[in-house]
Order: sequence, then C-alpha cells, then structure tokens
Amino acid sequence: MSEAALGRFYEDGEVIVRQGEVGDCMYVVQDGVVEIVREADGHEIQVGSAGRNEVVGEMAIFDRHPRSATIKAKGRARVLTLDKRNFLRRINEDPALAFRMVETLSRRIRLLNDQVVALQAQLDQRDG
Repeated sequence: MSEAALGRFYEDGEVIVRQGEVGDCMYVVQDGVVEIVREADGHEIQVGSAGRNEVVGEMAIFDRHPRSATIKAKGRARVLTLDKRNFLRRINEDPALAFRMVETLSRRIRLLNDQVVALQAQLDQRDG
C-alpha cells in the first residue's frame, strides 16, 4: 500500500489537532487545505494555512510543548499523521527531507518576521 493511501479524510471544519493538546506527531497534507488558528479570548485568529504536500504540527516533534495552534480542515482534506519515529526513519532514508524541513521552517520564520515588522509599523503610526 502506498503512503498516499494512508491518510485520513477530514471534513470541512473538522479539527485535526487542538491548541493546548500534548503532541507527539506531525501531519502532511496530502489533499485539500487545512487552516491554522490560534484561540485567544474566545476568538479564533487564522495564522496560516497549508495545502498539498505541506507539513503542519511539526513543532510537537521537536520541542514537546503543547500544541500552539488548532489545525482544522478547510473543505475536505486528506492528512497523513507522521510520528517522530517514522519521521526520523524517513530522514534516514532520505536526508534531503531534513533540508526541506529546514527550508520550510526558515520560510515560516521569515514570514513571521515580516508580520512582526508590519505590526510594529502599524503601532508606530498609531502612536506617533
């Protein structure tokens, strides 16, 4: 059976993982789109989304902290769960996977940096 056939289908709005839960796996979006939301003061703020072949929830594998966001399907999505042991096995089989993961994390950090700068500029304009 191919890896592509292993993912689970989630329906629109169905929660894949909830903010605050303890996590020990990450997810690969095989089809569709998932949205990443932070819950604060009873409100949800969308902080990102991921589509086909993108990885989400990977921080749980690296830092063992509670989930920092909720991930849910936007429309119908098929998502593969990948635990730490299988992730490390895959990196052993394909070391380039580790590099691609670092590329993804670097891209996300750059995006967050840009958002921080934009928000600071907005605050400065409001205060100044």
